[in-house]
Amino acid sequence: MPHSDKSILIIEDNPDDGLLTVRALKKLNYSNIRLAETGSEALEYLYDQSDKEAKKHLPPDLILLDLNLPIIDGFTILKKIRSAKSTKHTPVIVLTSSGEEKDIEESYDLGANSYIRKPVDFIEFEKAAVLISEYWLTLNVPPS
Repeated sequence: MPHSDKSILIIEDNPDDGLLTVRALKKLNYSNIRLAETGSEALEYLYDQSDKEAKKHLPPDLILLDLNLPIIDGFTILKKIRSAKSTKHTPVIVLTSSGEEKDIEESYDLGANSYIRKPVDFIEFEKAAVLISEYWLTLNVPPS
């Protein structure tokens, strides 16, 4: 059974995809899920020193990142995550609709732990959520 105390940050601007991801993870008994619908909202959640709420939480145990975000794209977010001491070891799974080779390569160059094309079908999406969470939140051993 998954550990419900694990925290997950989903960075996804498409409301349908965001809710689908949250729903799939909640079915797996994860309850500490945060959905950021813009890159700036994600960065504010992760790093904003002025936000007293932000100081009350640790970095997430897993970040699911869409690349195609308005204003601040996923590559910029990934660079920031990897350059910040508090999140440099946080697993980042790029979960996007893009199958472009250049996007895949750049994601790995910038430090993504995995690159997964979003399944279109909900059942396949749920299967992907199970596999992602089982591996990254149950089997994987992160640095302290």
